[in-house]
Amino acid sequence: MLISFHYTVHTSLDVVEEKISGVGKALADQRELYLGLLYPTEDYKVYGYVTNSKVKFVIVVDSSNTSLRDNEIRSMFRKLHNSFTDVMCNPFYNPGDPIQSKAFDSIVSTMMVQAC
Repeated sequence: MLISFHYTVHTSLDVVEEKISGVGKALADQRELYLGLLYPTEDYKVYGYVTNSKVKFVIVVDSSNTSLRDNEIRSMFRKLHNSFTDVMCNPFYNPGDPIQSKAFDSIVSTMMVQAC
């Protein structure tokens, strides 16, 4: 099960790359880019989001969860992006280090509970 989950996420990242390369220069200067549903499977739905600095976010939702709508997924990505930006703007954070922020962990944990 864990290997198939990794496969699903990696396949979704390939779809992100395809969408980014196909977007062209017209959308490249937008602040953010919600990619929508990337890779639906029998068990999961994978959504993607890319920032203007090419940071990729992927959210995996259980396919049986029909209560989450597209605008709620967008909102989750915006919250995640804002929290990630707060971490990156911390002068004590060294890029490349693991994120050790209680605020970031709290946002992610809250999103995980809401998505269940």
